[in-house]
Formats: sequence, C-alpha cells, structure tokens
Amino acid sequence: MRLVDDRERRNRLALRHGLHPDHRASDPVAAAESLVCLHATEAASVHLAVGARTAGVIPADVETALYEDRTLVKQLAMRRTLFAFPRDLLPAALGVALSRLAPEQRRLIARDAARHGIAEDGDAWLDTAGAAVISRLTGSLPLTARALREELPELSGAITVNEGKRYGGTFNLAPRVLIWLGAEGRITRGTNAGHWRLSKPTWTLLSDWLDGTVAPLPLDEAYAQLVRRWLARFGPGTLDDVQWWLGATKGATRSALAAVGAVEVALERDGIGWVLPDDLDPVADVPPWAALLPTLDPTTMGWKQREVYLDPTHRELLFDSNGNGGTTAWWDGRIVGAWVQDDDGVVSVVECPGTDLGSEGRSALDLEAQRLTAWLDGVRITNVYASRLMKGAPLP
Repeated sequence: MRLVDDRERRNRLALRHGLHPDHRASDPVAAAESLVCLHATEAASVHLAVGARTAGVIPADVETALYEDRTLVKQLAMRRTLFAFPRDLLPAALGVALSRLAPEQRRLIARDAARHGIAEDGDAWLDTAGAAVISRLTGSLPLTARALREELPELSGAITVNEGKRYGGTFNLAPRVLIWLGAEGRITRGTNAGHWRLSKPTWTLLSDWLDGTVAPLPLDEAYAQLVRRWLARFGPGTLDDVQWWLGATKGATRSALAAVGAVEVALERDGIGWVLPDDLDPVADVPPWAALLPTLDPTTMGWKQREVYLDPTHRELLFDSNGNGGTTAWWDGRIVGAWVQDDDGVVSVVECPGTDLGSEGRSALDLEAQRLTAWLDGVRITNVYASRLMKGAPLP
C-alpha cells in the first residue's frame, strides 16, 4: 500500500486548492470547483475564499457569478451547511437536501409550531405557510424574509427558547419556513439585499432563478458524485474525514467510496486514507507559499482530522467549541495564525504562540496581508465565528 505522507498531502492541498501563487484559479467558478464548493454560512467568506485563490478577480466578479450569471448558486446541503455550488453540482446538492435535510427541518418546524401554541396542527400550519410563500413568489421579484413575513399572515408566529441564555431569545418561524422550502428545492436565495460582506438574502422560486427546474439526484448517486469531487480535491482522506464532510452515516459513506472505486493508501500516524483509482501517482514538492483564508474556509474545514496542517495545541485558538474555524494564516501548508483588521481596514497577521515562521515566512505573510488589504479596499469584515486568536482573548 502506497504511503502518502504529510508533506505530499500539503503539496496536494497547495496545488489543488489554488493556494500556491503559480496555481491560482482563473475565475470564481474555477475557484469553487477547486474546493468542490464554497462555504457560504458567512456571506463574506465566499468572496474572500475566491480572492485568496485568484489573481485579478475582485468582489464585483464574485457578485456577477452569484447574482447575474448565476454560475454559483447558494444551497443548503451537507451537514446542514450553506454552500455556494457550481451549477453542475446542484442536482447532487439538492438530492442531499431533499432526502436528508428537508424532512428533518419539516419535523422540527412543525413540532415547534405546535409546541409553542402557534397552531394545534404544526404540519398543517407549515403546509399553509409554505403554500403562501410559493404563491407570493410566483411571478414576483425576489423578496426578503422580512417582506414576506410582513405581507403574509400565514407566516406569523414566533417562539421563545432558552430564556436567560446568551443564545436564547424570541425567534420568528418565517426564516425557518424559507430554509425548509429551500431544502425542498422549491425556492432559493436570490440577490443579496445588502453589501457583499453581509448576509441579507432575498428569496425567489428556484425555477425562476435558474430559468428551469433542477432534478435532484437519488441520495446514493448524490453522495457518490460529491465524494468523487471531494477525493479529487481533498484526497487522501480517512473514512472519518469523508463521512464528516459529507454529513452521512458510515454505511452511506462506505457505499459512496465503493461506488467511485476509491482505493486505500497509507497515511502517517498509522492512518488509512482513500483516493480515486487514477490518483495514486506521487505529487512533487512545491516551493513554500503563504495564504490568508477567511472564516469557515473550505480548506480549513475540509477534513475532520487536521494534524496534517494544524498543530493540535493550536486548535482551541483557531476554532470555536463547535469546530468552526476562524480566519487563518498559512505558511508552507500549515496554519500558523489568524488575520485581523484594524479600524482602517488594514490586515495584519497574529501568529500562534510558539510559532517560528522565520524571516521568509514572515515576509511572505506580510505580502499576503498587503494583498488582502488592497483587495478589500477599505471594507472591514465582521465575523460571527471569531476565534480566540482573532478576538485577542487570553491565550494559554
């Protein structure tokens, strides 16, 4: 069994994810394809992930791909996470959403509607609310959740949960109804109603947005297509890596690996990984490289087991308790810190304690900070998932 050591895995990452400066992607869609899809939970991360992997592409180009050409489409899919997918992957993404996410969302919303006294029959309330949304959006321009809630009495209803806790409060059910309809492939996020760094989606019928319907793949075919793409860009990965990224059961993950003919390779630390059958040739070394990646970047979040590129002692500095990664600074295939901005929007790097970058690494990251500062052109990014290192919290 061939050994793919950590160095080779970092070389693969640099080349296939468009992070080495000699291997940048040509446009936003190519950048997304280099990662299978882009994390979109934080709106700015889509633009920043593209900017990190391209040269000459500006935020307006990402807006064009998302909202004019619509070659990238936001869709809830694996792990109940929002991604921006290239159009050709939408059938697979919708196959996962329709089979796995929509039924669970329906159950939870209907349960909460009944439990909190919004309706005696939560399922009937949800059906009525969903039908009202579809009717209102038919022949309409995209509308925000707030506009739909204000126009449609069928969407009225709020629940109060976890009173007295930081994450508790009173929440309208309307946004969850829209998320459920999106998981069913009936509506989708249209144009953004605010600046690109903010998440203020409008909603429209999926068929209107894409000028036609999208046929979801059966779940097993959807999983196989997504695993094939993942292995091509992230492989090798362990069974746990693939299962975590896919958000599936171990049995479904094994079936998907078998369906694409994945083969085993040896990894360091006595691990076993999987690659596509035509991806066994060694990858040559690449020169050192630097990159600054956004919150929840697909490279940062791509594997469950991250020792290849992350010192385990730095995990709590760079990821929150739920495993959400903040901004990251990379040198020669490893995460070595985070990046932040001052009040003027100037980007700087905060190194993890005990990290020795050397003069070459420090200079390379300084150049990336200057590049990102120029790319942002004064725009300051706010992050929901800010790590301890980003916040300047006391460090061990």
